Amino acid sequence: MLPTREQAFALLAEYNQEPFHIRHAETVERVLRWFAQRDGEDVAYWGLVGLLHDLDFERYPDQHCVPVQAILRENGYPEDFVRAVASHGYGMTAADVPPERHMEKVLFAVDELTGLIWSAALVRPSKSCKDMELSSLRKKFKTPAFAAGCSRDTIAKGAEMLGWTLDELLQATLTAMAETEV
Repeated sequence: MLPTREQAFALLAEYNQEPFHIRHAETVERVLRWFAQRDGEDVAYWGLVGLLHDLDFERYPDQHCVPVQAILRENGYPEDFVRAVASHGYGMTAADVPPERHMEKVLFAVDELTGLIWSAALVRPSKSCKDMELSSLRKKFKTPAFAAGCSRDTIAKGAEMLGWTLDELLQATLTAMAETEV
């Protein structure tokens, strides 16, 4: 049995103090919950994976996705959960765990993309995703200097892993963020 959301959040807060990291974790949590709901998957499980996916990033940025595995095991998370979290850094971190399950591929694809969408929302007059169109997001995606830390290659690779077009991934993630924005 998985720990509760409250227990997961307490663990996140133990390893992360930066409001940006907490906000990113909660955004990815909401987006994964949205995809799980849409796809008939375990909403709570997907949400917890999203919440904890960057658990070790603030403390161990150079080892990201490696320390988190031991931390999660020590806190009673099952091996499939540990694997899911570690897989989002495939090809970018020392954890060489390829995304295999649908949820792992979605996490891999949306992690960087949520950052790009959030950055695009912040430069809008509304500061919101709710009124953003795909065409606007596509323009930001094609501008390498905009949100330069968000890897377009990783986002495109994630769409490919899922068997989706880039536009399908952009639109679904944009919709997820707009519908779950707080």
